[in-house]
Amino acid sequence: MLSVLLYLLFFASALLLILVVLVQEGKGGGLGGALGGAGAETFGVRAGGVNRVTFILFGVFVLSALALHWTSDDANAGSAVNFENTVTSTEEGAGAGPGTDAPADTPTE
Repeated sequence: MLSVLLYLLFFASALLLILVVLVQEGKGGGLGGALGGAGAETFGVRAGGVNRVTFILFGVFVLSALALHWTSDDANAGSAVNFENTVTSTEEGAGAGPGTDAPADTPTE
C-alpha cells in the first residue's frame, strides 16, 4: 500500500514538474528581447512563486524517488559498492595465469 502511494506521488510530481518547467519563461529573453521585450514580464511579480513551486516539486520528486528506493526489497541489488559477491585474485588461484600448466595450489618443479 505504501509503495502504491509512493509511486503515485512520484509520477504526479514528475508530471507536474514537467508542466511547471514548460510553462516558465526563459531568463535570457531570447527572441522576445530582440523584438521589444514585451513578453519579458509575462509572470511579473509572480515569477518568485513559480520558482518556489518548481523547487518544491523538485524536492517532492527527489524525496519520493529516494523513498521508493529505500522501501524496495532489493535496494542494494544494483549497487556499485556491494562487495559481497566480488571475487578476489586469491580465490581464483593467484599463480595460475595464462601460460602455466599447473594449478595454483600444487607446487611446481
